[in-house]
Amino acid sequence: MEWKCRGIRGAITVEHNDGQEILSATKELLLRIVEENHVPVEEIVSIYFSTTDDLDQVFPALAARQLGWCYVPMLCSNEIATPTGLKKCIRILMHVNTTKSQKEIKHIYLREAKTLRPDLEK
Repeated sequence: MEWKCRGIRGAITVEHNDGQEILSATKELLLRIVEENHVPVEEIVSIYFSTTDDLDQVFPALAARQLGWCYVPMLCSNEIATPTGLKKCIRILMHVNTTKSQKEIKHIYLREAKTLRPDLEK
């Protein structure tokens, strides 16, 4: 088995621009990603978060800190605003050390974000 750094994508939507709702949804997404991909927190290399411009009440990285992920490097930014883009959406790109192939990685899209990658739906 050879270890590689792989990217895992995920996204989730919220109904309101509310700090607690954003944090709760982000935690849900983070936990699903590590659970579905069997990733120990120590093997998370970094996490890049983006939010649509209608979500500005809290940095989603705070959700990971609240989970105790204190040593994982994280960065937050705004997603490019496009006229037809999905609104109230939190996106994640998590880099992990793993022995899985790219084909074995499970990307997680929840709630309305499922529309972003219908090709990944089972």
